[in-house]
Amino acid sequence: MKRLTALTTVILLALTTQAASADPLAPAATATARTTVDFRGALQPIDGFGFSMAFQRADLLHGARGLSPAKRREVLDLLLSKEKGAGLSILRLGIGSSTDRVYDHMPTILPTDPGGPDATPQYVWDGWDGGQVWLAKEAKKYGVKRFFADAWSAPAFMKTNDSENDGGELRPEWRRAYANYLVQYAKFYQREGIGITDLGFTNEPDWTATYASMRFTPQQAVDFLKVLGPTVRASGLKTEVVCCDAAGWDRQVAFTEAIEADPEADKTVKTITGHRYSGPTTVPQPTDKRVWMSEWSPDGTTWNENWDDGSGYDGLTVAADIQNTLTVGNASAYVYWTGASLGATRGLIQLADPGDDYRVSKRYWALAAFSRFIRPDAVRVPVTDPDPALRITAFRNTDGSRVIEILNTATTETSTTFSLRGGHDRHPEAYVTDETRSIAPAAVASVHGTTLTAELAPRALTTIVLD
Repeated sequence: MKRLTALTTVILLALTTQAASADPLAPAATATARTTVDFRGALQPIDGFGFSMAFQRADLLHGARGLSPAKRREVLDLLLSKEKGAGLSILRLGIGSSTDRVYDHMPTILPTDPGGPDATPQYVWDGWDGGQVWLAKEAKKYGVKRFFADAWSAPAFMKTNDSENDGGELRPEWRRAYANYLVQYAKFYQREGIGITDLGFTNEPDWTATYASMRFTPQQAVDFLKVLGPTVRASGLKTEVVCCDAAGWDRQVAFTEAIEADPEADKTVKTITGHRYSGPTTVPQPTDKRVWMSEWSPDGTTWNENWDDGSGYDGLTVAADIQNTLTVGNASAYVYWTGASLGATRGLIQLADPGDDYRVSKRYWALAAFSRFIRPDAVRVPVTDPDPALRITAFRNTDGSRVIEILNTATTETSTTFSLRGGHDRHPEAYVTDETRSIAPAAVASVHGTTLTAELAPRALTTIVLD
């Protein structure tokens, strides 16, 4: 089994200790030791930050419930524009399994059993895919290059329970047909001008949902990967296979270990993917592959626009989770669940139902404070921080810009001094996100040589950009 290098392990353990000791209500530390940011170093690469509009949420954004073209463009700008919004760079698409087009279902490209696993399938393609084709084309115009397609379930007739819902397993005799099905979905998108860069065959295989879902054990996932890998390679598609989107980050570990232990499956999988619904990220995945946190949104039964209300589904909660996932989880991507939806959504944006309006949550601004400034192909760099009230990450972009994200969990303002290794700056830009500000420019940072001083507002996320 692949193991993390000793240096990486030491760094991760140090960061884990830092995250674990950060009491959200702790007072600011009075330590005189400086925080050190080493922009010369390199930890994990960053593939990007993303979102999904599966289950026909993309159709809502297109106007299915009354959103006008003008408001639609505003929401698209919020999600995808680097200048006006979050600049999210990964779009997660849902590969459907439903035989109808009812809202909250995802239509399948194979609605009818062809007569057995070896029979010729009669695929159906409407060029719309619940609005996801349109959204993918829009995302591409904004510069998005990563299109991650993931299946929640195989068509019902391929499964042991003869239903797309309520779990069930993929029948072994249908493995090759299911692999062909996934490849055909990617080919349909290729026809539309969208290259599926990342392809997944399962979503939360460790959990049975009442909606579209399908169970895999780690060994069953490995067995299917041995079929899917050659099928993708033979297709000529330039897509990579990901696995396994377990519902819990801790539960994903067993799937990761099974893949690492099997040479053929190991060769097939490019990226390890996991969700974190079962609890915060507490360990890195046991792999040298890139790792994505590929779905999460906080729990809650009401729409929430607050930054810091103690509910667990406010903006500060999301900011803290991003910091923790990038450090403790060593993740190369952070894909939030829903970009925009209706009613008591935990999404980033709430669309009127019906109507021509929308509202923006502080969860959105928490994510945007990272995604707007930390761009694809950046690398995370080492940070040594003596203050337990601060959660800090730092990044180096390919254009030479450098970013420091500082979450002050204390209830008091604090002044912090950073020692910068790698580059000099005279005019740092700083942005603050808290209850009253949303990535608001603020004159709170100054640099003298290699020393950066920042005044940090309480319970706030401060983003510092060094050119």
